[in-house]
Amino acid sequence: MDAPPPPQAEIVITAPRLPDAARDEAYSVERIDPGASANAPRIDEALSQSAGASLFRRSTSLVANATIQGASLRAIAPSGAGRALVTLEGAPINDPFGGWVIWSAIPSETIDSISIVRGAGAGPYGAGALTGVIALQEAHAPSVLDLAYGERGYGRAAGAWSGDGVTLAFSGESFNGDIPVRTGRGAADNRTDYESFAASARWVGALAGGAASLRLGLYDESRGAGIVGAESQSRGAHGSAAYAREGAGQSWRVQGWAALSDFANSSAAISADRNTATPAADQYETPALGLGANIAYRARRDGFEWEIGADARYADGESREHFRNLGAGFTRGRIAGGATLIAGLYGEASHESGPWLFTGGLRADYSGAFDARRIEYDLATGAHTLNDASPDADEIVPTARVGVRRDMGGFALRAAAYSGFRAPTLNELHRPFRVGNDVTEANAALKSERLAGAEIGIGGANWRAALFYNQLDDAIGNVTLGIGPGTFPRVGFLPEGGAYRQRQNLGRIEAIGVEADANWSFGPLDLRLGAAATDAEVTSASAAPQLEGLRPAQAPQYTATIGLGWRISPAWRLALDGRWESARWEDDLNTRRLSAALGVDARLAWRLNERAAVILAAENLFDAAIETGETGLGVESFAPARVVSIGLTLR
Repeated sequence: MDAPPPPQAEIVITAPRLPDAARDEAYSVERIDPGASANAPRIDEALSQSAGASLFRRSTSLVANATIQGASLRAIAPSGAGRALVTLEGAPINDPFGGWVIWSAIPSETIDSISIVRGAGAGPYGAGALTGVIALQEAHAPSVLDLAYGERGYGRAAGAWSGDGVTLAFSGESFNGDIPVRTGRGAADNRTDYESFAASARWVGALAGGAASLRLGLYDESRGAGIVGAESQSRGAHGSAAYAREGAGQSWRVQGWAALSDFANSSAAISADRNTATPAADQYETPALGLGANIAYRARRDGFEWEIGADARYADGESREHFRNLGAGFTRGRIAGGATLIAGLYGEASHESGPWLFTGGLRADYSGAFDARRIEYDLATGAHTLNDASPDADEIVPTARVGVRRDMGGFALRAAAYSGFRAPTLNELHRPFRVGNDVTEANAALKSERLAGAEIGIGGANWRAALFYNQLDDAIGNVTLGIGPGTFPRVGFLPEGGAYRQRQNLGRIEAIGVEADANWSFGPLDLRLGAAATDAEVTSASAAPQLEGLRPAQAPQYTATIGLGWRISPAWRLALDGRWESARWEDDLNTRRLSAALGVDARLAWRLNERAAVILAAENLFDAAIETGETGLGVESFAPARVVSIGLTLR
């Protein structure tokens, strides 16, 4: 009888990453439960488990226009562009033109972990990490196929296959949507329908004594905005390559990435009775290119760890649109855009001595905006009606952070101080936009936002709490300059209730807040709780003194989250996730109030065998009225009603 074959050694595929840094223990780092993030059909829904994370206008990527999918942390002043840097395996995935994040571009089945670093991210994270960093990491996971079908035309198919260091993944989703206006709706109100498709290919393997990776992702999504004739489409590609090598007490990593994106958006003016929608603007394409690279070297010896590095990001893009409809179609065209470059050097060091950890870092960035252009022309004759070329602008921005941690045995105390900045996006500098009868003008003269803050915290193995203070200077906001009816510069006539706004550096926002989260396991039950309270106020606004003393738009004062997992039996599992927010203001003048809201999602899994499970899911389980918008005439918009779906998962 032949001898049995020798057992095969387990093959471990290591991604090209640097080891976890000791310094991280001195800062506020939250890690989303891997199981919970894997169960979320969209990554931004997994982020909603964090009380400190804010989604603009309370809208998830199931219904939200791409331009409001920016992520912010600590509710100091959420923004459609986002004040948090979002990375995938270290490469920024914020759109090169708008700074927003196309969450549907990344199949959630590939995500292994989500880490949230709160506080300005000087050091290795670079510019853009104004309120923190959301770091996504992919996994070389077993193959999976997810299928779901639900109410109002909801459907989703997604899967991933892994083998020999290669992971191929795809996701497709569709939803007929709801009409967001429930009271006072008219013939101009429409459904927020949605379709998306994404695919990615990733290779990870050994190379020249280190680890290397290559990744390419593609996406295409289209949406209805809830108004007849108002639609959007986003499409693009993102590619990256990385190499890392680790030796005795030292490691280094280099990465390069490129992104192409295009965005189209049409808007309409609405009559007072909401029965007529007149095309107001057709931004038929917004091509943009983003390029970047980063490199880091880290060494560790005798309790000391230090790291030096550099990174650079370049973006170029423009908005192309038709506008000015006097009743017989568009009469004007507009091309507006430019380029930005951000490049920085940093150094960080930490020292561990017994129960103490000390860390600090310095960073310097060059930030420049150039080749700004805004051309408006007559569609019939081609004659220019406007030809603006804003002067180039650049600056050198120093930032820093320091932290200390003391292990008390069973829990730890920590304190940190930090500074950071965010340069305005090409979208904020150059692209005007319209939502219903509200029009917001761009501003090519915007300056960078700068934040300084400090925090103290305490935490144990499964709980943490912190008190923080942030000061945001030159905050970029949509400042209301007039209310219709009336005729306004570059915009023309706006009807009653319509707002004329411009992006401006409105001044200083100060925020003081507390945040806490904890998780426990009791036999078959897992419980997670989180809460945050942020008192944010515009304390100085020389450009818009009418805003002083007001709360920033879209910033809830209180947020609470709860997660409950129940292993009913080996075959049955139940998960509930809830998020409550206090009221927030829709606008900068604090005149449009969005009521407090509680949303609960549920998921019941029945495991048929080791490889298959049936999933019954309900988003907005209790059919809550979650207000997401309000017009100047008091017409309210709401998130989708309850959506029940049934699905099958094969692993």
